[in-house]
Amino acid sequence: MNYKKITCKTALHKLRPGRLPFDYDLNIYRGCAHNCIYCYAMYSHKYMDSEEYFDEIYIKENVAEVLEKELSKWKTKKKVNIGGVCDSYQPIENREQLMPEILKICIKYKIPITISTKSDLLLRDIELMNELSQVAEINIAATITTMDEDVRRRIESGAVPSLRRFEMLRRLKEETDAIVGVHLMPIIPYITDTRVNLDEIYRRAAECNVDYVLPGIMYLRGPTRKVFFEKTEVLFPQQHEKLKKMYAYKNDRNPYKTVLYKYIGELRKKYGFPSTNKVDYQPKTHKQLSMFDKKKVEK
Repeated sequence: MNYKKITCKTALHKLRPGRLPFDYDLNIYRGCAHNCIYCYAMYSHKYMDSEEYFDEIYIKENVAEVLEKELSKWKTKKKVNIGGVCDSYQPIENREQLMPEILKICIKYKIPITISTKSDLLLRDIELMNELSQVAEINIAATITTMDEDVRRRIESGAVPSLRRFEMLRRLKEETDAIVGVHLMPIIPYITDTRVNLDEIYRRAAECNVDYVLPGIMYLRGPTRKVFFEKTEVLFPQQHEKLKKMYAYKNDRNPYKTVLYKYIGELRKKYGFPSTNKVDYQPKTHKQLSMFDKKKVEK
């Protein structure tokens, strides 16, 4: 792993209005050691003149100072998403400890934030999370894709086990006033989409009393597509060709998505969660349904 310290000129990246439920993105790192084979953010390393998204991590050592300068000029408060491109609680954060300073600044200016992570290192800062939740709306989610540890180690080898993420959510619900959720995404066809796996994630989410579960099927764009298929050919040889066929053309996934989101709707009602997804297409056929007939999570 190659770590490089850099200085940044700006901390906040303004997003296109109305596109997402927050106004700015804040990334304290570039690159991520969680090593998720489906990571949508691989494209972002082109701005660093690097293709080593997982092995070359850039640390913005002055990001807290720059953030405070920018927030001090705000006349109205906007919502900030922390870690939209790189997980703010990836392993290097245990050493660098940039997030406590970021949170203290957000508390000072009462900035509403959202955070999504695959690490329970966030619990180190739970007192700051609680303090911020008293003065601003904060939304914290754990991204959880599978309860099968063998699968989890293959698709996101640098992240912590899913059970630890659920324990983090439970504590956040008990010890803060944050809105707490599960990002069930990406759902990977033929790999993490079994009824057993999806039901267990919803069940554990309900047991932790989280506020919502946000599901989403996997999309493949840019360099992610190439890396994903290189990995599945080795890690999931039985599913590899089926995945390539399903992702050959966008519309090929419509019948699959119909069945997937119908089952997600059943789980949502079963466990009492609000609706968080919309199916905005009209499929013509119902093929590619076999993955929901399996009795157990595929190895």
